[in-house]
Amino acid sequence: MNAHQNELKRYFIILGVCIIFFFVRISAAPNPLFKTMATDCEAWLNANPLDADDLSDSFLSGEEENGIITKNIKNEINGNWISAPNSIHEARLKAKAKRRLRKTSSRDSGRGDSFSDNGDPSRGTNGTVPPTSPKSKLLDRKSRAGKGRGLPKKGGAGGKGVWGPPGEVYDLEEVDVKDPNYDEAQENCVYETVVPPLEEGDFEKTLTPIVQEYFEHGDTNEVAELLGELNLGSMSSGVPMLAVSLALEAKASHRELTSRLLADLCGRVLSRRDVESSFDKLLRELPDLVLDTPGAAQLIGQFIARAVKDKILSKSYLDGYKGRVDCVHARAALDRAAVLLKMGMGGLRIDSLWGTGGGQRPVTQLVREMTLLLKEYLLSGDNKEAERCLRELEVPHFHHEFVYEAIVMVLESKGEKTFKMVLQLLKFLWVSSIITVDQMRRGYERVYMDIAEINIDVPRAYFILEQFVDKSFSAGFICEKLRDLCPSRGRKRFVSEGDGGRFKLESY
Repeated sequence: MNAHQNELKRYFIILGVCIIFFFVRISAAPNPLFKTMATDCEAWLNANPLDADDLSDSFLSGEEENGIITKNIKNEINGNWISAPNSIHEARLKAKAKRRLRKTSSRDSGRGDSFSDNGDPSRGTNGTVPPTSPKSKLLDRKSRAGKGRGLPKKGGAGGKGVWGPPGEVYDLEEVDVKDPNYDEAQENCVYETVVPPLEEGDFEKTLTPIVQEYFEHGDTNEVAELLGELNLGSMSSGVPMLAVSLALEAKASHRELTSRLLADLCGRVLSRRDVESSFDKLLRELPDLVLDTPGAAQLIGQFIARAVKDKILSKSYLDGYKGRVDCVHARAALDRAAVLLKMGMGGLRIDSLWGTGGGQRPVTQLVREMTLLLKEYLLSGDNKEAERCLRELEVPHFHHEFVYEAIVMVLESKGEKTFKMVLQLLKFLWVSSIITVDQMRRGYERVYMDIAEINIDVPRAYFILEQFVDKSFSAGFICEKLRDLCPSRGRKRFVSEGDGGRFKLESY
């Protein structure tokens, strides 16, 4: 404290000297009051003489200042003056508190008042806080107002491209009558989505993928929804014509799907008038359709008969063409439709005219048709006809059933004719790629699994199966691994060496 008191004394002495010089200067003025004050100051200075160092009115030089700091550095720790050796610990605690205060103030800069070294809040000349923004927080969206809990501004709804805080629901904006752009007609406006009409050049390009996709999934509701989204306008009559034209070049199952599609679309997307005008165009364009599909006339006639049966064409539709048809192909189509309708009155089911697609038929019906196909082949021996019938079934995923039924028919037969003919048919179907490797393997494996039950009805089933598998491997349409999987019934014992190959009954 002595050093601090000496320093204060020194400052007051310098201040006093400056005041004395001020009064000495103004003593030259004519005012007698100033002369009296100057005389009193001069008398006080004579009574209290000062050292030459204390009367210096100049600032300290660098060396003098360093000397003073060096002299007093032992009595100061972190800006705190130490009066006694016992207060060193107290000064250290104060310095530590100041450092903590500085760290807190730098962290909270921008949220409120900053603090000086003495812990007092420091403000600008006009009472405002100088803005401080660390570089690490330039892009931080937290509030700097010193309020709240440091959450994002405006609840996270103040950024670019943000329409409001999450979960906010906007109500309908009321029309301001005082708005200069207000129009009375705005209150009665009804806004609807307008779909431009489909152009004639894009009609076929747009509808062909829809119909072809329908042939895969068979969902008429999906087609109706897709057509409902299009503004067909006056071209709606072209939908049945396009669907029938694509079905002429497709399979029988696709024709059945087309007849179902026309029946389901009529009344929802199409009208009866659209269906009638579509079939009128088909009859007029039959000469061109026959060039690509020779049986187009008969097929169009069947489509007309099915449409009349589904009640999307009137019964008087055929009567309107009597005596008015000059085209030979159109006359053949109308005659075919008339014959089918008469047969329908006699008991023919026109609703199953096209048959049912392979994937939609019951398994029992497919097995029955494959069995009839094999019996017909054994009578005719025509491999190509058998191939055509098997292809028309449209069940490539079910050809393993055909292989199974063919082998079982060989095991149940009593002669070698069936053995050779079935072996020849399977090889032909293998070469023509009608039956794939997987379907052939699955058919043989099913026979291997059921051979124990088959052997109950056919005692020589194991022996015949081994021979048939060996011949199949020699023909090249089964692999060696599949041949080795063929089951055997164990050691065969004979009655005697000259028994002609007969087995003992007890060996079964």
